[in-house]
Amino acid sequence: MLADMQRDFRSWLLQPDAERRTQPPRDTLRGLATYQNNYRTQLVLCLKASYPQLLARLGDDAFVEAAIQHIHRHPPSSWTLDAYGANFADSLHALYPHNPDLRELAWIEWNLGEAFVARDAETIAPHQLAAIDWDIARLRLSPSLRLHAATTNAAALWSALQEGVPAPAAEMLDAPAGIIVWRRDFSCQLRQVDTSEYTALHSLREDDRFSALCDALVERLGERQGVDRAGSLLAGWLAAGIVVGVDEGQA
Repeated sequence: MLADMQRDFRSWLLQPDAERRTQPPRDTLRGLATYQNNYRTQLVLCLKASYPQLLARLGDDAFVEAAIQHIHRHPPSSWTLDAYGANFADSLHALYPHNPDLRELAWIEWNLGEAFVARDAETIAPHQLAAIDWDIARLRLSPSLRLHAATTNAAALWSALQEGVPAPAAEMLDAPAGIIVWRRDFSCQLRQVDTSEYTALHSLREDDRFSALCDALVERLGERQGVDRAGSLLAGWLAAGIVVGVDEGQA
């Protein structure tokens, strides 16, 4: 009996008003409405806390409407509200199919938060690189690194919103690119990268050998340019804390 009541209460709490076929008695409805209002309000506030720049971009009314639609489609399923809103970008895509910048902006905001709480990793000291046999070197990426394809200037939009300066108009990029997010020490980083760097980082997740990276770039760019590109990418990743270690293993 209690289980049935709990199940009915949960169903009523999660069901959108427009889809509800039956209503409980008026006295009961008044009490249930309080619970439902609190439930929705807390989830809207949770989404606002996770997506402050998206809130600024959309405005309060449009953001709340998107949040309510998301709550109807995706009720909480985790034991903690920290996990709620992970797929808010998908709801934005459904609501604004012709505004991919909003979906990419939401991805940036969520993954900056995820990068901040990612596992720590010790970085390699520069003097340790001198002894590395690069023919069998394997690159360790930061556990905080997140990658996403970029089709719009969402990275520039987020940066402007974060700095409190007028944001540019949303635009499609001239060529496909990538967005990368990671944490360096206690500071989260955001960067838009070209297709070459984005593809290289993706490939390292499948094959972490530096020699494999070099081979792929040589095949694409030619021997001299490919080797130079691999070296410059590695130097930049080490300096930025994107690559946090170099191990030696089997070639």
